[in-house]
Amino acid sequence: MAMFTRGNIAESLPTRWPPLRGEDASQLMEFAIALPLLVVLVVGIFDFGTAFNLKQELNNAAREGARFASSEPTNDLCFSCTPPPSVEAIRSLVDSYLQASRINDCGLSTVTGGSSSTTSWNWTYQTLSGAAGCPDSLLLKVNRSIALSTTGYGNPNTYVVVTQVSISYPFQWRFAKAITLLVSNANYAGVSHIQTDAWAANMN
Repeated sequence: MAMFTRGNIAESLPTRWPPLRGEDASQLMEFAIALPLLVVLVVGIFDFGTAFNLKQELNNAAREGARFASSEPTNDLCFSCTPPPSVEAIRSLVDSYLQASRINDCGLSTVTGGSSSTTSWNWTYQTLSGAAGCPDSLLLKVNRSIALSTTGYGNPNTYVVVTQVSISYPFQWRFAKAITLLVSNANYAGVSHIQTDAWAANMN
């Protein structure tokens, strides 16, 4: 049976792992320098692709909410009051769309809405920061009293009352951590809000 001592192990190391010289050493050095840049590039592509897809899904959610709101009644709307059933239905639809798209709703399904102003039918739903694992609060606004002017040929201005559904969604950028591989003191925003909105004319 072979006996290994500290001396013969040390003697065997150069033969087992010979030192890198010449081209091998330069290739290893080039890889070590390029690796952080490659990581930042891959994370950046993944991050911006994810944000772009999320933006599209949020656009669809706001559009579906506005389309649904256009057919909802307005006889239950009020000033300075809690959200009426028609507005609650819009919130529920937007939340269901987010969940069906496998997007974290940040607790929108359980949040209660704020009061409308004294001059408009405008309600705001805001989730708690950090709720349901979201990095910040989600904001959903439903305004059912926006008057848009339209100008017909040879006719005075007329106004169409529309519903606006707006979503502000918190997005966590992984790029913020990856960039520190290149610049250790880089100060890059870790969380930003993706904004989207949609309009639809009220039918009644």
